[in-house]
Parts: sequence; C-alpha cells; structure tokens
Amino acid sequence: MHAETHKESTLRTPLGKMKNRKNQVSLPIDRLAKIWPRDLKNARIGAVLHPASVSASLVHSSDILKSHDGDLFRLKALFGPQHGYLGQTQDNMIEWQGFKHPQWGVPVYSLYGEHREPSPEMLQGLDVILIDMQDVGARYYTFIWTLYLCMKAAEKAGIHVVVLERPNPIDGVTVEGPLLDPEYRSFVGLHPIPARHGKTIGQLAGQFKREAFPKCALTVLDMEGWDPAMYFEETGLPWVLPSPNMPTVDTAVVYPGMCLLEATNMSEGRGTTKPFELFGAGFIVDARDFTDKLNKLGLPGVFFREAYFQPTFHKFQGKLCGGAQFHVTDRKTFLPYRSTVEMINLVRREYPDFRWKAPPYEYELKKLPIEILIGGPVDSAFPGPATATVEINPQAPHAASK
Repeated sequence: MHAETHKESTLRTPLGKMKNRKNQVSLPIDRLAKIWPRDLKNARIGAVLHPASVSASLVHSSDILKSHDGDLFRLKALFGPQHGYLGQTQDNMIEWQGFKHPQWGVPVYSLYGEHREPSPEMLQGLDVILIDMQDVGARYYTFIWTLYLCMKAAEKAGIHVVVLERPNPIDGVTVEGPLLDPEYRSFVGLHPIPARHGKTIGQLAGQFKREAFPKCALTVLDMEGWDPAMYFEETGLPWVLPSPNMPTVDTAVVYPGMCLLEATNMSEGRGTTKPFELFGAGFIVDARDFTDKLNKLGLPGVFFREAYFQPTFHKFQGKLCGGAQFHVTDRKTFLPYRSTVEMINLVRREYPDFRWKAPPYEYELKKLPIEILIGGPVDSAFPGPATATVEINPQAPHAASK
C-alpha cells in the first residue's frame, strides 16, 4: 500500500508464481485500462480501500490506481473504513485518525472516526469516489455501510461513484435471516436487507441507488467469470483477511450468525486463532455436555465439537472458557443465522449467567446491541422471559449485571 509508483505492466508481483495462476474470476482492478469509463477519463478520484483491496496477483489496489495516475484519472485522495486503511485496529468501536500518505502526499481520510460519511471538505476537488472493498456477505459487516454513506454524500455533492465488483465469498444465492426494521437502523444496518444478504458489493450499490439514492451517479465495473453459486475458494482468487478477525473463508461462512455473540457476555472467539468458529464462556464448565445438547438440536450442515480455550485478549482474557467449535460439514445446507439463534436460545435456557450486552454498540446508545444486530426487537428472535443485561468491557467481562 506504500509502494513506489509503477505502470501496471511493471508492478511488482508479490509472489512470482501467481503471475501464471489461472483464475476463474477476473476482477475489474486487473482490467482498469480496458474498462475505465471514457467519460471519466482524467477525473479526479478518491478511493475507498482496505487491506483486502488486492489484485489477483496480490498487488494492492492503491498501487494499481497510482500506476494510472495521470493516465486514466488523477488520484487525489484515499479513504479507509472500520479497522483502518491499513487494517490496524483490532476491535469494534476503535476509531482511527487519517494521515498523509508517506510516499504520495495525498490525504488518507478516516471513515471510522469523527466522520463515517465523507464530509464536504473531504470531497472538495473530487469528481469520483471509487470503492474497491471485499465484503463478506453479512448485514453487520460495516464496509457496505461505508459504501452506503459514500453514495449518500456523493449524491449531495454531485460526485460520481464507481464500484469495482468483487465476489460475495459465501455465495451470491443464499439469503437468510430477517430484514432490517428501519426503526433499528445503525451502523451495522442502515437499509432493509437480510442478515445474510446474498449480494455482491456492486449489487448492493445498485439496490441502494434504486431504493435510497436515485440521483447518485453510479457505475459498477463488473467481474468476469463469476458464478453466484461460487464460494470464494472456487474463484481462484487469493483470500486476504478484510478485517483482523476475518482470517479465512470458513470464518466468513459462520459470521452471518456468529456475529450475534458480540451482543452477549459469551466469547465469540476473539483472542483465539479461530474467531467466530470457537465460542464459549467462563460459565460453561462442561463442554462435552454443552456440545451434546447442541448436536441434539439436529441443525443442518454443522457439527459442534467440544472445545476449551483461553482468549489472549477481549472477553474472558486469560480465563478458561468451555464451549465449542463450529465444524461446517455441508455449506449448502448450513444456516449460520438459524444455527446461532438456536445455540443462543439453548444457552439462555441452560446457563443462568448468560447476559445480553448493554449499549453502547456501533454508535447506538439506547437500543440493545442484540436488537440492532438482528434488526428488530429482541423477542422477535429470542422469545420467552427477558434476559438481564451486563456492561461489558472486553478486558474485564465480569461486570455486574443490571
């Protein structure tokens, strides 16, 4: 992301053997010279990127954009979403400050800090906002809401939005979970889409234009060779973790459900090498009994293996947790949202120390975090007696309930 300026034909390929890698899917970032819109030639652009914004040969998109600076367009600014342009911030609700690019001298603006929507000052002098980010297919993953707010700001400013298409890594077919109720809008859901939305970032941009920003000038530059039924491994593209706790495609497969544990006093596996696949709590003492009960639920496409772990950071840091690991045995039948909801309901019945996390969460100060994640009232997914809440400091998770 800080390489020197080169032309695309001479950009350094990090892994030489990847030059000859046969990809089924061709990304627009790898074909910019051929597909860049003629009417946007020489436009002044600002690009929204993150660490997973890479080409098929692992060249960062910023370097490819810089190679065309003064040729196809003029690169005037960079922007980064949650977790930072460099991917440096580990946890949620950790803001980061913008900076000046050390080699190129252009501003790198933070869209997860004082501003989540680009300000008029950030957009001054730009003709185009270009967005090239890898999404993971879940409503709670905030990069799509950075896209949404960029479109909102661009519509107001009369700026063109160009989205470089990328695959939905958990297929572009399967949809699961409730639509967001607009009364529960937040930065983990700003527009009514399901928990697992089954769309690419470009398709979502088209939906946002149709339903929210009809005057936004939008161009989506498409992939070639992508089949919506594909999982990411079938694309032939390299996986780069788009955020610090999304290390593998397997993580993304369970995330549309397991993100819900962020709204509880259970560990979602942060501080382990298997975030969102490992889960548990200090109050689960007998993991064998726990997983026996989970497996008796008969959930499709998944087996729960007993597990014990000691997070190195976050909830239950340094403390022994009993729990389980999700082993997805059949992605085509596995339902991550349903599986997690049923698991949480089992924990609510069997473990009296279970609690919902109290606000705040992702800039929402009043509604329960679980409500803004499911996109509706808590009893719509978790009926029965009300569950107490607890204020959770990830480094001190045993705060008193209220």
